[in-house]
This record gives sequence, structure tokens and C-alpha cells, in this order.
Amino acid sequence: MVVRNQNEQPIAEGRQQSLKPKESVQNKGVNGMAKVYSEKDVDASVLKGKKVAVVGYGSQGRAHALNLKESGHDVVCGLREGGKTWKQAQADGLKVASVAEAVKGADLVAILTPDTSQPELYEKEVAPNLKAGACLLFAHGFNVHYKEITPAKDVDVVLIAPKSPGALVRSQFQEGRGVPCLVAVHQDATGNAKKVALAYADGLGGTKAGVLETTFAEETETDLFGEQAVLCGGVTELVAAGYETLVEAGYQPEVAYFECLHELKLIVDLIYEGGFARMHEFVSETAKYGDLSRGPRVIDAHARANIKEVLEEVRNGTFAKEWIAENKAGKPNYNRLLEKDLNHPIEKVGRELRANMAWLNKSACADKGAQKSTCSAEKEKETAAVR
Repeated sequence: MVVRNQNEQPIAEGRQQSLKPKESVQNKGVNGMAKVYSEKDVDASVLKGKKVAVVGYGSQGRAHALNLKESGHDVVCGLREGGKTWKQAQADGLKVASVAEAVKGADLVAILTPDTSQPELYEKEVAPNLKAGACLLFAHGFNVHYKEITPAKDVDVVLIAPKSPGALVRSQFQEGRGVPCLVAVHQDATGNAKKVALAYADGLGGTKAGVLETTFAEETETDLFGEQAVLCGGVTELVAAGYETLVEAGYQPEVAYFECLHELKLIVDLIYEGGFARMHEFVSETAKYGDLSRGPRVIDAHARANIKEVLEEVRNGTFAKEWIAENKAGKPNYNRLLEKDLNHPIEKVGRELRANMAWLNKSACADKGAQKSTCSAEKEKETAAVR
């Protein structure tokens, strides 16, 4: 909603707050909040002495395997024999086997490869070797939710999704802490599915930070929506639009880069640490008023309608069908769009300016000499393929 000042200029009345949430599909805990599990809720006996197969050794795979092993679990990594990650897992002191051999006899199989590789991997190497009564675990619900993988009825199917990159899952565990996780049960064949999932999360260190109950549908849909409308698609489009607006108006590209991209980290860090309140605490009064009065004009009713449309395409499967078909076709549209994005003028300006920022070169991708999973170049390999 907007009102007008004496000069007939529209002034937004602040952010829309009249939320009318639909009833959640989740079981709620105290005071209607999401149910959160901690260490006291874990029955460690359900995984004691059990064989855990971790399939994939990317950022998440490595963190899961090492944390579980150091928590006392019997872990074997299922990888491609002789590949880069095979050698790395061996060097890390883990047992390694082919995917098929790792799955054979396993009581829990964690599939931590990219979404696009999972259906074929599951059909050819996991399903034929998965024993009845085993637990099949995912870190993202995409393939189960959109029925690209349909597990047998005699296995448990659960989700444990750490809400951080694998590097942080690992470093927090090493420091005696953990990162928050999501837990969901898609199929409970044994009656112990949730207990097993929580024991797994505990082995990662997640119960120290809290494990929030969700569903495969909620985890998948909110994850995809967040990436598309806010974290990746929304942010980059807003940055590009702001940069283009300034440059087209005659401002120097370098100055536009600093104002629309470089300083974004300063604001995001504040919001990450303490929400809107912390940002308001540290920005100027002028910046705050500009935020509160002009922000709603940028994300107006039309933008909100588009955001809702993006969510609907996630919920009704339109996006999933499009992405699956795109992969099967060799990703021609994906490659075209990515090339266009990487050739945006802001990229050239940014490279030149960042070359003089010594602190970026020093800190880039330092994960204590291990995997460089927090780099943008490695982000897509977050749950890397079996190599």
C-alpha cells in the first residue's frame, strides 16, 4: 500500500505484514512452533554397530562420512573405483568400495550425489543391492518428492538436510558443535525411521544445534523457491537491474558495482547475524528510511505476484519437469542462460576491482586445506557426483 506526500510522490507504508498462512502440514511443537529435536531425543542404539554407506564424497558427502566415523559409526564410502574422490576418501582414513558393494548389506544408505545423477545411480547400483529393512537417506527431497526415485516399500526413506555447506558441517563438528538440520520421514517400513534419522543427524552433530521436523514436500519446495525467488535468482536479478539502472543513467560502472554488488555482503552479513533488527542497528538513518519507504516500491504488488507464480511452478511440478527435461536434452537452454549471465558487464568490472582486494585472495575457499566447497565455483558440487 502507498500514500502520497504533498508533492504527490508515492510513499510506501512499509513492508507488507498481513500474512495469513495456510495451516502447515507439519506437526507443531510448543506454542505452534516447528518441532525441534535435540540430543535428549536421540536413541543412539538404533545405529550402533550398523553399517552406514555414504554414496558420494563431495562437500556434504565428505563431512557426513568423517563426522559419522568419528562419532563411532561403521562407515563405508560408495564411490567410483580409482576416481579422485576414491583416493581422497582413502587418504582421509575411510573405508571405500564401489557403490554396489557399499550398498550390499548396509543398514543405512545415504545418497549424497547431485540430484541429476541420483535416479540412474539408484536404479542401476543402489536398488538392486539394497536389503529389505534398510534405511535410505537423502539430504534433499527433490527426486523422491517428484517421483524420479520410487523406493521399494520394504525400506525406510528419510531426509536429513544440514542447513549449511559441508565445510561448515565438518568444522563445527570438529569444534564440538553442530549446524541445524531438517528431518523428514517419507516412508516408515520398520517403525523406526525417525529414530534412525535422528541418530544419523546426531552423528553429524546436528542435534547440538537442533533438528527441525519437516516433510519431503516442504523441504524440497521451500529449498527450490528460496533459490529461485530470493537467494540466487532474486538477488542476482536485483543486483543486475540496479547496476544497469545506474550505468544507463551515466554513473561510472565501478561505482555502480560497489553500490549494487560489493556492499551487498555487508548487509547480508548483518541480516544473517541478527535479522532486520541488526541491519537497522548498523546502517544510517537515511539508509533505514530509504529501505522502509522505497523497498516496497521495488518489490511491489506486481513483483509479489510473480514471486507467487514462481512458487506455484515449484509446487505443481512445472519447474521440476522443465529441469529434468533440460538435463535429458543436454542442458542447451541452461548453458545459453549461464553464458549470458557470466558475460554480463558487471562480471568484467567486478573481476578488475576484486583483483585489488587482497583480503579476498587470502581467504578465498580456505577450508583448512580440505575441500573448497564454499567457493561459488564449487557450490554446484555441494553434494558432488560419484567420481
